[in-house]
Amino acid sequence: MRKRKKPTEDRGLLKLIPLGGLNEVGKNITALEYQNDIMLIDCGMSFPGDEMYGIDIVLPDFSYLVKNRDKLKGMILTHGHEDHIGGIPYLLKEIDLPVYGTRLTLGLVENKLKEHNIKGRLKTISAGDEVRIGCFRIETIRTTHSIADSVCLAVETPVGTIFHTGDFKIDYTPVDGEPINFQRLAEIGRKGVLLMLADSTNAERQGYTASEKKVGTVLENIFRDSNDRILIATFSSNVHRVQRIIDTAVMFGRKVAVSGRSMLNVLSLAVELGYTKIPAGTLVDVNRIKNIPGRELVIITTGSQGEPMSALARMASNEHRTVQIRSGDKVILSSSPVPGNEKTVSNIVNKLFEKGADVIYSDIADIHVSGHASVEELKLMHSLIKPKYFMPVHGEYRHLHQSAVIAEEMGMPKANIFILKNGQVLNLDKNEISISKTEVPAGPVLVDGLGVGDVGNIVLRDRKLLSESGLIIVVAAIEKSSGEIISGPDIISRGFVYVRENEDLIESTRMTVEKRLEKCRENGVRDWGALKNAVRDELREFIYAKTRREPVILPIFIEV
Repeated sequence: MRKRKKPTEDRGLLKLIPLGGLNEVGKNITALEYQNDIMLIDCGMSFPGDEMYGIDIVLPDFSYLVKNRDKLKGMILTHGHEDHIGGIPYLLKEIDLPVYGTRLTLGLVENKLKEHNIKGRLKTISAGDEVRIGCFRIETIRTTHSIADSVCLAVETPVGTIFHTGDFKIDYTPVDGEPINFQRLAEIGRKGVLLMLADSTNAERQGYTASEKKVGTVLENIFRDSNDRILIATFSSNVHRVQRIIDTAVMFGRKVAVSGRSMLNVLSLAVELGYTKIPAGTLVDVNRIKNIPGRELVIITTGSQGEPMSALARMASNEHRTVQIRSGDKVILSSSPVPGNEKTVSNIVNKLFEKGADVIYSDIADIHVSGHASVEELKLMHSLIKPKYFMPVHGEYRHLHQSAVIAEEMGMPKANIFILKNGQVLNLDKNEISISKTEVPAGPVLVDGLGVGDVGNIVLRDRKLLSESGLIIVVAAIEKSSGEIISGPDIISRGFVYVRENEDLIESTRMTVEKRLEKCRENGVRDWGALKNAVRDELREFIYAKTRREPVILPIFIEV
């Protein structure tokens, strides 16, 4: 009998290529490629870390897709969060392809495309629909998450079924009354699933993720005990949470005002599509709340993550045009800080307390529940789908590792579990699976203003240095033929020391540069590069000896 060969790149294989979303929380995008067809699942973005000075957002690397644009047949979306749809406008600027998604998801995408002056080929689908993208047939199944209209995907490929959970939790009592379609998931599992990709964000959390209904109960108790104005900050995309707040406000006879551009945009879209229902006379313009008694008003706002330009941040800093925090206000942060945002959220909480507000946040009350599955829910998903192979997605490495541990606990052989990095390629046929030796480009692409990808590691390193020790600029006019100093040297300091309070240091610095230039002149050094290096080296040693600091030193010589 012939020995079965391992999958090789020159056979009819399915390639699964994560271009983002692994070893990170954000910029989720996965490509499925079979011969001349490529389909995408999601296309997200992430927000910059503290070390990414001046960067606005972070995108996946689309270079592999651009290179294979003729194979790209379409994209399907699991839900409408930024880390799953935020990169779409940037990809569509490079490649025109159809985008399939549910009504709310595509409504949010359409808003983003309008901001970028892009039309896009948007194809609306519903949970339960089947979509054909190239050689792939995709079935969408209703799921529950922290945003309405979320779906998971069963993708029929020429080598077998790939199941993608999308972001999910198992909420038996969702606000919209539409729980996960367990029956269909079990049917898909019975038919046979080759590979499952599962949300791993909460793989470290034991038990079950609480239902959104729990937040509603806590909100009711807060409203019942409050006799003054209530301000609630939450994610604008959490349509169910906003609906719950509106329902509770109506229950206690309060009007509702909305502040924050993204909140207004999403709420308008949700009302238009029928996902949010607001009784007549409930909503009031935030610019006309002056004469409404505090006990009769709720303000829903953006800023639950402490974003510097958000409506809540401006309120906390007395910079909001119409809403000023006053003593007695009850401010609720109905979210948990995203990793990395803890300090900014803490700063907002402190400012609110200083202004006399009663602040309720995740550390002191259950006013937020996660949208991601905890351990027992992940186990239930494994029990329903029963995949042959498993690949954890959506999470930092510790989340992926723990998700793999859960799969092992459910009886999956360790050899059938694959933890990949962005850019690695998983090759599959009906009987074999392996990680390819070749990888595709999948590093972060940084967006700074209108520039996409023009800021790299070297620029970030310079920004880091400038942020830590500042800048010294040395300016001198030199006669090139003789090397004689005609004017200067002048010393300009930015972010290093305050010149007026350190005149002696600045003068010593100037004299050090002058002596070095004079020494170069005596030694016959006339090359601009050599002069700059000599001044930079001399000044670096002098400044460090005097201050124990290492500012960026920039010599500028003018030839006369």
